[in-house]
Amino acid sequence: MAAFAPEVLFHIGSFPITNTVLNTLLVDAGLIGGAYYIKKNIQKVPRLFQNIVEMVIQSFYDITETISGRNAVKIFPYFMSFFLFILLANWSNLIPGIGTFGFLEQGEHGETEIIPFLRGTTSDANTTFALAFFSLVATHILAIRAVGIGEYLSRYFSLNPIMLFVGILEIVSEVTKVVSLSFRLFGNIFAGEVVLHTVSSLFAFLVPIPFMLLEIIVGLVQALVFAMLTMVFMSILMTPHSSEH
Repeated sequence: MAAFAPEVLFHIGSFPITNTVLNTLLVDAGLIGGAYYIKKNIQKVPRLFQNIVEMVIQSFYDITETISGRNAVKIFPYFMSFFLFILLANWSNLIPGIGTFGFLEQGEHGETEIIPFLRGTTSDANTTFALAFFSLVATHILAIRAVGIGEYLSRYFSLNPIMLFVGILEIVSEVTKVVSLSFRLFGNIFAGEVVLHTVSSLFAFLVPIPFMLLEIIVGLVQALVFAMLTMVFMSILMTPHSSEH
């Protein structure tokens, strides 16, 4: 069964490097390399690949503009960055060899187990919590820039006792956003990792294929849910009170 916590491979000073950290670097390298390749090969008369990329980006921007209106230009880079990173992180766990190759280690009960060199990034709760925390911080920074510090603080603090109580509830809801975003993503991906590990240990051929196809869909849906919720949260906080109705 897949371990709940990521495995530490080595240390740099006192900082532990886990297999999910290495996988995160692999995903980052893929995104940076892909962006560099697309930038170097942009053509005035696009070919098939460029057409597909432009169509996907335009579709996602249209969705952002429909929900966020004039704030779409500021929100879209965050929306697309979250979606692409989480999508590749989710799908990286399905690459042949990920979670398979590693070194042998003696278990607590004398059994030998494999410690993989790479493990799915989003199957680590630390990663999903960091993503959710950055989503929250970026949301509030954009909100302050969009509506001003006075309008922003008026959401949470007021001389009116009723509105002050509502503001406290809003603060609590901001904390719960981090918890819900992180655990929704982590729970779905970790559960899929456990299912694939179990099925693959019982059946080596053919049977795991439907489960892998299901995980491809789950990875896409979870990336889209995280990015869409972030976009909605940003849109709400970037809208002044007078315009919310």
